[in-house]
Amino acid sequence: MLRVAAINFLNPAPLMWDFEHAPRAAELAQRYTLHYTQPSLCAAELLSGRADLGLIPIAALTPDLAIVAGCTIASLDEVRSIQLIVKINQRDWDRADRDRADRDTISILEDVATIAADTASRSSLAYAEILFRKFVGTHPTFLPSPADPIAMLRQADAAILIGDPALLALEARVQIEAAVGPCLWLDLAHEWRTRTDLPWVAAVWAVRPDALGPSSVTAGQLTEDLEASRNHGLLNIDRLVEQWTPRIAIPPATIRHYLSHNIHYVLNTDCVQAIELFRQYAAEVDVLPPLAQLRFL
Repeated sequence: MLRVAAINFLNPAPLMWDFEHAPRAAELAQRYTLHYTQPSLCAAELLSGRADLGLIPIAALTPDLAIVAGCTIASLDEVRSIQLIVKINQRDWDRADRDRADRDTISILEDVATIAADTASRSSLAYAEILFRKFVGTHPTFLPSPADPIAMLRQADAAILIGDPALLALEARVQIEAAVGPCLWLDLAHEWRTRTDLPWVAAVWAVRPDALGPSSVTAGQLTEDLEASRNHGLLNIDRLVEQWTPRIAIPPATIRHYLSHNIHYVLNTDCVQAIELFRQYAAEVDVLPPLAQLRFL
């Protein structure tokens, strides 16, 4: 059977539908063994041979891994689940100044010297580094930190939150700013979209091609299973909302909108082009090694 490294966050929930729900879960359990890990660890498990298939950040793609066509975790504009939160000097920031500051994002980012970073996703951190190095022209220091926005902003000029902690932070925005002062909240998917006119892509299914040889799963079967799971998940958004509402302190309507509108799950031509441009930019600013060509299963 294929060993699968998956992610137990809200945003991949539709992709995992068939693996976690009857009637297809029992059938898939005959072909796949599943375990959950952090996004940043999926690729390491694939490359080390501890897993055969993983939902991995696009920053972790290597020539040895092949993308399984069809599915992705992406966004066509605002994703909500990757937030760059920047503290603003209180003397320069009052309610009347907020609109001006939103328009003057670059000048605010130029003053950021330190960023406390949730390291759950290598791709998200790479997007942030591209934003600063390529588009702002600065090189702030990234400080690995647990995903606690108040603690992060007390130790650094800005914080990056990824996945469910970012969604929770948006719900607690008033309390966070009451504790640390006024902040500028930037959705990094939106920042990427405005600068490239392409989707923001976080992750794809990737496989070690040699793992399919000794297994009973063919490339066609794998692609079909993953796409069917996604399609069934998107048909069951209301059930996902019911299941996730007790698990995360976000209103059901927000969860529904997030899964239905903020996240894009189809790996189309624009998404492939976005991955290629992301890897090109990341290599140009020495964030990631060059990846000459994407490899598809």
